[in-house]
Amino acid sequence: MNESVLNLGAAPGERVAAVPVVRNPKLDQWICYWSIPFFYVLFGLIFVLLARIMPPQSPTSSAADIVAYMQSPTLRWGIALLALTLGLASMASGIIVVQMQRMKGLSAALPYSYLAALAVAGVPGCLFPCFVFALGGLRPEYSPEIQVMLYDLGFLSFVGSLGVFTIQYLVFAIAIFLDERQIFPKWLGYLTIWALVTEIVAVPVWVTRTGPFAWDGLLSFWLGTAIFVGWEFLMCVCLYRAIKNQPIEELEHHGG
Repeated sequence: MNESVLNLGAAPGERVAAVPVVRNPKLDQWICYWSIPFFYVLFGLIFVLLARIMPPQSPTSSAADIVAYMQSPTLRWGIALLALTLGLASMASGIIVVQMQRMKGLSAALPYSYLAALAVAGVPGCLFPCFVFALGGLRPEYSPEIQVMLYDLGFLSFVGSLGVFTIQYLVFAIAIFLDERQIFPKWLGYLTIWALVTEIVAVPVWVTRTGPFAWDGLLSFWLGTAIFVGWEFLMCVCLYRAIKNQPIEELEHHGG
């Protein structure tokens, strides 16, 4: 177990009893864990209140409404805040992968695949659309036609970046089903499959601008968002239990 020695203010050369100071061996995991709710509070502030990217603006908005949205000062400030804080998401990915590596019956291939999928997903699903919106706001001299193009490109990327998230969910579900230690419960694997299905249901956002399959539609956006929120909450509950139940001896064995 990690520990250090505390010298209780003794004078030089004076012998005192050494008092061990024990450090919580899971401190780094808990720091990463609690970054998750902190990040999603910021996420809600940025995407819902400031940038108003969630819920998505309508794909049938008029050019005048699109230009007004792109020129909103709060949109640019929200994206500036996102650029400063998005790296927090990597801490969530890291702690999930640490717990996945505890699974028995599979190699490191699936944990690394999960980590890689989320690393890739952050570009089309978050960074790119926000940079596109910021560009439209930064250049008000762009014609309405260019602003409409940036608007469409941003929301299609944000809602339509389906493949990487599909692989993320698939890899995580397979890992849960193969795990002989049940680090995460099997029911979380089945819920993850449902989250995967919502990504597939959203495919029509690329071919329609109206109805339940548009990028702001009931099935393409709202269904997937509702299941994602439930999945993320239950994922955090299961992750908390996994960290809490991890034996200290296991950490010592791996040099924790």
